[in-house]
Amino acid sequence: SLLGQNVNSYGNNLADGQDFPTLLKKIGAIEGIDRIRFTTSHPKDLSNELINCFASIEELCEHIHLPVQSGADPVLKGMKRGYTINDYLKKVEKLRDTCPEISITSDIIVGFPGEMDADFQKTIDLMEKVRFDNIFSFVYSDRIGTAAERYDKKIDKDVKMRRLGFLQSVQERHTLEKSRAMLGSVTEILVEGFSKNNQDDTMGRTRTNKIVNIGGGIDVIGKIEPVKITETYMHSLRGELFLEKEALIC
Repeated sequence: SLLGQNVNSYGNNLADGQDFPTLLKKIGAIEGIDRIRFTTSHPKDLSNELINCFASIEELCEHIHLPVQSGADPVLKGMKRGYTINDYLKKVEKLRDTCPEISITSDIIVGFPGEMDADFQKTIDLMEKVRFDNIFSFVYSDRIGTAAERYDKKIDKDVKMRRLGFLQSVQERHTLEKSRAMLGSVTEILVEGFSKNNQDDTMGRTRTNKIVNIGGGIDVIGKIEPVKITETYMHSLRGELFLEKEALIC
């Protein structure tokens, strides 16, 4: 995994022309690497070349974490995000045109100074349109030394918490919708270790970064195995090892 606050901004200040898509291609060419992941991506630096990597690099997993933060342009401007919602939606469309099976997750902050009810509704509208696989959601809080700390029109705590609760209920519906669509399908997981909730189980991740718990011993840890999804939950899936590898369908 490649990690960075804005990992896809890598190379922007390098004189030799080495950018992030070039780095991904070089890693994909290394023998023995079966999966590549990266996080977190900043929407303003998500180039068409990087998006095309999801089609051209077999080892690159079909998942991107693309924090939008808000669905309202005035809020994004106040956050100094450097893109508009129209920009963001065009990039989501390009991602899904290039890689239809891609999983998209995001970060959203509610209650940023000056966020009106109409601004919050635009965030909900964006969620309904994009239908993220999952999100990390937070209420805004002042951070010492930031420009936003000095903004007026701070949002009351009760309003922020009410907005957060509603937003999370919308996302729960979308996450369950995505999970239930996988029921009965067969997919590959990279088995990472024992399950946190049951040491008799092991857990792994699909290429789309969904957690799957299976009944399997230590001998499967570190391996890529096909599993059939048998149960779906809010934050994880349940599966069983699928021995007929030649029948893998997704």
